[in-house]
Amino acid sequence: MNDTPPDSLIPYDEIVQEALRAVVGRVLGQVEATNGVLPGNHHFYITFKTGAPGVSIPPELKARFPDEMTIVLQNKFWDLAVSEDSFTVSLSFNQMPSKLDIPFSAITAFVDPAVDFGLQFQAMEGDEDFDETLPAENDPMERDIASRVTPSEDGSNVVSVDFGKKP
Repeated sequence: MNDTPPDSLIPYDEIVQEALRAVVGRVLGQVEATNGVLPGNHHFYITFKTGAPGVSIPPELKARFPDEMTIVLQNKFWDLAVSEDSFTVSLSFNQMPSKLDIPFSAITAFVDPAVDFGLQFQAMEGDEDFDETLPAENDPMERDIASRVTPSEDGSNVVSVDFGKKP
């Protein structure tokens, strides 16, 4: 008898990834609806692939972060606009304003440290595995995201979904 499970004809991994990215869109949409006012102590670290299709960032940021970067939505952001499949936000990097267009499909992690909540997404199809992400250090960045997006066994609310590919 063969113990190998059959390959699914339903793309469950893609469906789950899309649904979890919709959570990010819904949260950002609620912030947009309040004109960019974050409730309580909530703030977000958003990590995304800078070379993903549809990502538009200034060339100097692309040069500094050719693979992936993390932005912080906390005190200094403006012009947040959320659509069904992406968001646009303006941030300051070294006191230089920059507009970023980021499709939800490019996001690899979303963290709200105020409530110890995080979502981590597998890399998009065709992306190579990536090393540790360097934070973008938009003004100001107060905490290190690397310790927040790794899966933990301490009961925190980090969700990591990783559907392994069969060889």
